[in-house]
Amino acid sequence: MSKELKILVGTVTGNAELVAEEMQYTLQDDHGWSVEVLSMDGMTAADLTPGCPYLVVTSTYGVGDLPDNAQDFFDDIKATKPDLAWLKYGVYSLGDSVYSGSFCYGGLHFDTLFTELGATRIGAVGRHDASEDDLAEDCGVAWVVPWSELA
Repeated sequence: MSKELKILVGTVTGNAELVAEEMQYTLQDDHGWSVEVLSMDGMTAADLTPGCPYLVVTSTYGVGDLPDNAQDFFDDIKATKPDLAWLKYGVYSLGDSVYSGSFCYGGLHFDTLFTELGATRIGAVGRHDASEDDLAEDCGVAWVVPWSELA
């Protein structure tokens, strides 16, 4: 029986989606997970359901903002304030350290909100810096493998 994981993707250019898909392939092919990648487009708080951990993979847009496709989902969770005591989650955030005051805030917004609503984060928040030479998807895969062992 494989472990299940849902990866929620917030992206503007598609980079976070590419990272999530590479994580999916690695966990499924090499580590026996069943992984579903879901765009946050059109999602609401009601779409968060018990049964498996969630991993938020999102970019940071502008100066610490969420990508457009993640904003409505985030706002709905914030407005409805569901009890997320059952939720175990992780965050992998993409950003650029040129924006040092808001580096990787896209993912950190979700981390703060989920924690406020009673959820439990698994491991540390993963971060990719666009100012570095390493590809986001390579860094994401290197981060998610040890993270998955904690989930």
